[in-house]
Amino acid sequence: MTSLLGFSWGIFGTSDFWIRFAYIIVAILLLMVMITVHEFGHYISGKILKFKINEFSIGFGKALYKHTSKKTGEVFAIRMIPLGGYCAFDGEDKDATSPTSFNAQKPWKRLIVLFNGAFFNFIFAALFSVVLLCVMGDGTPRITQVVDGCPNNIQVEDVILKVDGERPGYLNGGISGLLSEYETGDEISLLVERNEEKMTVTVTKYETEIEGETTSIIGIGNSELINYSFGGALLRAVPFCLEIAWQCLVILGQLLIGQLSLSNLGGPISTVSAIATTSSISASYLLLWIPLIGVNLAVFNLLPIPALDGARMVFVTIEWIRKKPISRKIEEKVHMIGLLSLFGFVIIVDLLQLFVFKLF
Repeated sequence: MTSLLGFSWGIFGTSDFWIRFAYIIVAILLLMVMITVHEFGHYISGKILKFKINEFSIGFGKALYKHTSKKTGEVFAIRMIPLGGYCAFDGEDKDATSPTSFNAQKPWKRLIVLFNGAFFNFIFAALFSVVLLCVMGDGTPRITQVVDGCPNNIQVEDVILKVDGERPGYLNGGISGLLSEYETGDEISLLVERNEEKMTVTVTKYETEIEGETTSIIGIGNSELINYSFGGALLRAVPFCLEIAWQCLVILGQLLIGQLSLSNLGGPISTVSAIATTSSISASYLLLWIPLIGVNLAVFNLLPIPALDGARMVFVTIEWIRKKPISRKIEEKVHMIGLLSLFGFVIIVDLLQLFVFKLF
């Protein structure tokens, strides 16, 4: 199984060189942890289901470290380019040559092994989301100050759960990001929690002068993010990760239909840059990046793109239905072309971010 990093949505600025350098190292290590989790999902399910595994590798290219198990003959390696990794099963792209080779196994077993890389990423993301929700919350705000003379029915201690049906969160800019989409005079439906009761409040965006500048607001002076209790975080973690997954799919859809440009997309280098920059502002942002990258990696690798787990699952499913596989040579060529195309695409995207989009 081969895993590749997904994409970061947006690029951030720069900070002090040495601090930034330290966070770049942290970011690379974080990505390698995520890749390791993904490949371990393939590995452990393969071991349980009695698949023969030839190599477990983190990264691509020349091996920086390699160890061969005397008991099983499995090779464990850390390689030079930390853009992905792989768990190499015996006979993965060939016709079955032994009872323990990958393609000799029943289709349902192969589907479990292929799916478990993404599943482990999701579970890992959900576990760390518990910590994130306890420390930083999920982006849900509580009003702490209302602007004097506010004509809208909002109160201090109101918790804003939804803005016209959309929940405020880190990926959509929170309450300020959602409200910025509306103009003066627009009516907005808020789902709020007030005195432990949920209610719908309709507010109107109006103009007022704050510190000498005219601005359009609904009357929120200040707000704070709600942190969850441990029990609440446990209940919220999976839905929180599912929301991230859905947002990843929405962004991909917008890219495909042209609603978003490539300037909003970044490859592994841009991802490292984004992690390093935001983490240098506040180390707590690392807690946010863990579920973001974990879910992103899970979603990306389940897409039916040649060389990724999703495409391999498609081939196995077709074989299960047809009762015979598509030519292994054809499948191998499809995955090889897909892998080279993906490498080329992420390199181009990162070069565009570094030398084109950042210049304007």
